Amino acid sequence: MRRGLLGLIGVLVLGPLAAWFGPGLLRRVEPPIRVGILHSRTGPLAISEAAMVDAEVMALNEIKQAGGLLGRDVEWVIANGESDPKTFGRQARRLIDDEHVSVIFGGMTSACREAIDEVVGLSNHLLIFPSNYEGLDFSQNVVCTGSLPNQQVIPAVNWCFETLKARKFFLAGSSDVMSYAIHTIVRDQLTALGASFVGEGFLEINGDGVPGVIAAIKASGADVVISSVVGDANKAFYHQMTQAGLTPDKLPVLSVTITEDDLRQLPVAEMVGDYAAWGYFQTIDRKENLDFVKAFQKIHGSDRPTSDSIEAAYGGVKLWAQAVEEAGTADTTEVRKYLRRQSRNAPEGIVSIDYDTMHAWRPFYLGKIRRDGLFDIVWSLEKPIRPVPFPMFRTKAYWEAAVEKWNKTGRADDDDPPAPSPSPPSSPPRTSQASPVWGPRSVVRPAAPEPTRSAAVPSSSSTSSVHRARPTTR
Repeated sequence: MRRGLLGLIGVLVLGPLAAWFGPGLLRRVEPPIRVGILHSRTGPLAISEAAMVDAEVMALNEIKQAGGLLGRDVEWVIANGESDPKTFGRQARRLIDDEHVSVIFGGMTSACREAIDEVVGLSNHLLIFPSNYEGLDFSQNVVCTGSLPNQQVIPAVNWCFETLKARKFFLAGSSDVMSYAIHTIVRDQLTALGASFVGEGFLEINGDGVPGVIAAIKASGADVVISSVVGDANKAFYHQMTQAGLTPDKLPVLSVTITEDDLRQLPVAEMVGDYAAWGYFQTIDRKENLDFVKAFQKIHGSDRPTSDSIEAAYGGVKLWAQAVEEAGTADTTEVRKYLRRQSRNAPEGIVSIDYDTMHAWRPFYLGKIRRDGLFDIVWSLEKPIRPVPFPMFRTKAYWEAAVEKWNKTGRADDDDPPAPSPSPPSSPPRTSQASPVWGPRSVVRPAAPEPTRSAAVPSSSSTSSVHRARPTTR
């Protein structure tokens, strides 16, 4: 009798406690969701990639502090790609096989992205790639949150033509597929605009060959330089531009690679008045951005700026987390389905993942470098631009052949595949998986006559588009 009474009391007391604490106990024994962060922590690319790591960790900490995902904790492992594509590939394999991550956030250059993609493709994993890049690629295993040339380079060149009244363009880049592709795209655009391509030069990411490129720029008579130079090479490039008398008031440089974070390590005093084009700047006047900047600087200090690469890296984690919650699982196959339909009210505006291409719709802003290392926004577009991985100026077949050649040889030569008649882009299959290599040191070429092409500059209403310049209201 007494034992039965005690049992009844136990049920009455412990039953509600079990109902209250039971789900929490079950959640705590669920294994954590593990993710990988893979960027260059050392080498010449670390100047740009270190901030991406900070942004991804910030987003993951916010998710962790909010209770994790699906009632599970979130853990992350940070790996070093060492600014080397082969190392990126090996580290991606280690993260998947040894660390058992379900997704990798990382990469910056085309070569490193390709190296990771080869690994995640074989393992049915996902790469969330936060950097701007040349496009010309389409993979079911890669979600790209950075800008493509049609969202960044083409509007920037059009602004130079209409606002700066530039007619002679010099192209400076790095010995990498991204610069080779951007130069080809811009040459086609200049033909369509009736402007002149007056020369180009390619640098190694460690800065080798800068004097030759500067001499070619000075001799070209250019009105503007479009730069896709990455990494440490920018230190020597901008400094030697000033030493040669090519100051921003005489020959402005418009970069599609320099961010606020990069400017902390560059000769800003010599760059005041130069330009950059991105989908985000810290000076965007939106509540969402003010909150984002405040949160980032609370962690890293008021002297740390935000940037496009920081926001794209942060946003990539947030979009993936939204997809996991909606899918109800961290399984790659299911998460991929839900990532295709994700959208967020980001600091720069609405950012959405394009269902067909797995690239992000991005806003566009053009900024002028200030003495404090930030940008005054001098032009912007009202709506996000649709991502078009394969530019309309040439056929997809041309781009596939060109990328295969660039990947195989690491060079951009005058004997590139001939340009066929342009055709609208279609949803492409996977391009060549050849591992790219760094190209030759300091390739400098004067302008050569361009073949006649039937490409026309799209109107501002085109979703793939070159947009007509108009003054910003910001």
